[in-house]
Amino acid sequence: MSATTTASQNSRSGVALFFITVGLFGLYVIEFGLVGMLPAIISRFDLTIMEASWLMGSFALIIAVCGPIMVLFIGRFDRRMLLTGSLAVFGLSSIASMFAPSFGALLAIRIPSALLHAVFFSVAFTTVRALFPPDKAARATAIAFVGTTMGMVLGVPLTTWFEATVSYEAPFWFAAIANLLAAVGVWLVVPRSDVSKREGLGGTISVLASPRLWLALVQAVCVFGAMISVYGFAAEYLGRVAGLDGQHVSILLVVFGLGGIVGNLVAGRFMDHWLFRTALLYPVALSAAYFVLLAFGSASFTALFPVCVIWGIGHAAGQVVSQVWTVSTTPDAPEFVTSLFASAGNVGVLAGSTIGAAFITAAGMHGAIYSGWTFAALAIVLVLVSRLGPFRGSHGRGNGRNERPQRVTA
Repeated sequence: MSATTTASQNSRSGVALFFITVGLFGLYVIEFGLVGMLPAIISRFDLTIMEASWLMGSFALIIAVCGPIMVLFIGRFDRRMLLTGSLAVFGLSSIASMFAPSFGALLAIRIPSALLHAVFFSVAFTTVRALFPPDKAARATAIAFVGTTMGMVLGVPLTTWFEATVSYEAPFWFAAIANLLAAVGVWLVVPRSDVSKREGLGGTISVLASPRLWLALVQAVCVFGAMISVYGFAAEYLGRVAGLDGQHVSILLVVFGLGGIVGNLVAGRFMDHWLFRTALLYPVALSAAYFVLLAFGSASFTALFPVCVIWGIGHAAGQVVSQVWTVSTTPDAPEFVTSLFASAGNVGVLAGSTIGAAFITAAGMHGAIYSGWTFAALAIVLVLVSRLGPFRGSHGRGNGRNERPQRVTA
């Protein structure tokens, strides 16, 4: 193969990676972007905070229950078609959401996107790994994760800003444009996949016999529960506790998002060298960030800048940490295992949003932090249990610098 041909393929793969990353960003704006609009949605449909929590909770429940099943059967088709079709559904669903006449209709409109969430998430990461040679696949995967991180930590402040400064409909248009742009790009540059090489159904579901995988999945539930207990009510928390309006809240959430990008990159580097230690210490670091938020959450707008940076760093690292920790249990059936992780993460989103809302109802807005601490403590216990009995040695290859995660190949 000539150098010119290789360069052309690398360039095409890079463009494909860009559009897949944009799609991951758009997907997470669809799921979490409404967090930034929560006060407006509560007012528009006359809801309680417990009722509004179902915007995330119902979405997460559908992913958790249906995601792996969708991947097992639909995920076996051509990857380009699956990615493009899913993105088109996300975009059209976002457009329809802005015209929802009631809260029930808004929940119903989000169902197709929830059903295809795990399919897109799993196929996207498998496609990224297939686009690049083994020595570049890990870095490409890390870049794709930036899309999920930015969607989670920047999607909320962006939707908050659009709703506060433009209109109620503007955040929905933003999400729709991101997803439809990614759909066009993916269709044009992602190559068709060879479905004949996919592993059989029996071999795929055999990974469910691994107790190490199940322990990691429960730990992922707790990590996401700890994250969403507080993040799911970020706009409401900053509004009530600090007494800020929508525009000031959106600025602080952008600061939070920038800190989150840093947290994502730092966590990825640490997981590559100290897998067990990072998985163990992450919930501790997140709990410490919540302590800072609790201690200084009612401070002045300016003083909240460093608080939100610390909170963002602690929050965003959770997805990378729990994903690498889960995938390291088994390198087999990568799409299915990734869908199981997505399912577990969304069980955590459901648990964090509902239990966080219950804590808030019982103890005021600070109850969100108490809920986060509870989930973080459970995550620490589960990581420690992974070193006992049949779970011992399931992640990585040691206790020191060689504690690297197993690389998953497409």
